[in-house]
Amino acid sequence: MPTTIEQNKATIQRFWEAMNSRQLEALDEIIAPDVVRHCEATPGVEVRSLDQLKDFLRHDTDVFPDSIQTITHLIAEENLVAVWATYEGTQKGAMGPFPPSDIRVRFDFGAVFRVENGKITEWWVTWDNMAILQMLGHLPQ
Repeated sequence: MPTTIEQNKATIQRFWEAMNSRQLEALDEIIAPDVVRHCEATPGVEVRSLDQLKDFLRHDTDVFPDSIQTITHLIAEENLVAVWATYEGTQKGAMGPFPPSDIRVRFDFGAVFRVENGKITEWWVTWDNMAILQMLGHLPQ
């Protein structure tokens, strides 16, 4: 059953609520079992299933336990939903080779989601890694 643009936008908003509230079980209703996440900013991270997505989100919470993501723009057309959002959090865990910095960052990122039959099936996300690593004190200014 095809979904409407407004239903697709609501699905993305539910995804955000589940991430921010750390209620990953809610993802079972809105994420396809074979979801695929594409991200040049995390080249060694593969997400090709709902279980891998939950693991990725748990790891993100380990690194940034107080993280909150806020949607600033939400635009939809057909089965695609575009998001411009802000990520805020304090690095309390190791991030790859970078030790915890205990520094709070705030940065913008963009994503485009494909929604099929009320479930997120694929998305593309990007942000500026170099700027974030500088903010965290891991790279020189």
